[in-house]
Amino acid sequence: MQLDDLYRRVIMDHYKNPRNRGSFEGESVSIDLNNPTCGDKIQLQMQVEDGKVKAAKFLGEGCSISLSSASMMTEAVKGKTLDEALRMADQFSGLMKGESVEFEYEDIDALSGVNKFPARIKCATLAWNALRKGIDQVKENH
Repeated sequence: MQLDDLYRRVIMDHYKNPRNRGSFEGESVSIDLNNPTCGDKIQLQMQVEDGKVKAAKFLGEGCSISLSSASMMTEAVKGKTLDEALRMADQFSGLMKGESVEFEYEDIDALSGVNKFPARIKCATLAWNALRKGIDQVKENH
């Protein structure tokens, strides 16, 4: 099996079986973003405790790239400090620019090929941009 096929399967698995899809009961940080060029919409919710992302969930609609990226991101940031999560968002931006980046949560590597399709980069980064906004919101409130 070629690497592209493996990556395609990982993306489709996250799209068809999204991790952390849903919303929280009770207190959480909530961010709504959309990508008007593609029609992707996401609502990211995070529970932050003691400067760490205790949990993250999302609701949304859109293409396989957008929703699988949200699924991967919510898995990857659980248990991370806010600064660690921001660094991951920066690394993801680097990945979309074609930089060689390694993630602890390896499924994210499946999105590395998106950088060959500039129109799809906004799809892949939507959830990560929501993460940044959510962290900014938490930092402003504390």
